[in-house]
Amino acid sequence: MSNEDEVRAVSDRFYDALSRLDISQLQSVWSQSNTVTTMHPMGGEEVGWADVRKSFVEAAGVMSDIHVELADRRIQTGEDLAYETGIERGRGVIAGEQIEFQHRVTNVYRREGGQWKMVHHHTDISPGMVEVLRRLQAA
Repeated sequence: MSNEDEVRAVSDRFYDALSRLDISQLQSVWSQSNTVTTMHPMGGEEVGWADVRKSFVEAAGVMSDIHVELADRRIQTGEDLAYETGIERGRGVIAGEQIEFQHRVTNVYRREGGQWKMVHHHTDISPGMVEVLRRLQAA
């Protein structure tokens, strides 16, 4: 299997887990390093696996019926580092409100112990998600 095919398989597992908000599967895709980072569509920046994991757990606490897919995917691979760009399209319920979204994404992967692991996930800010969460926090 080529590096690109291996990265694509990890990405597919990430988006499957994200759509189900399956924290254990997300954990299997991500590096457990203190250097991993994420910048979610709700804003903020998390550094280190503990904070990245916590961000997904918190999202799962307010989201349901989520479906996320990656369109216009482009993958570039090196020996031990790869990146993927595309458009995340999805829908779901956040704090009881139905929302649809579409934003650009960059994912970065690193080979660790012979396996590709996600080390960075960055999306555009989603104004709709931010607004719903702002109202939730104000309540």
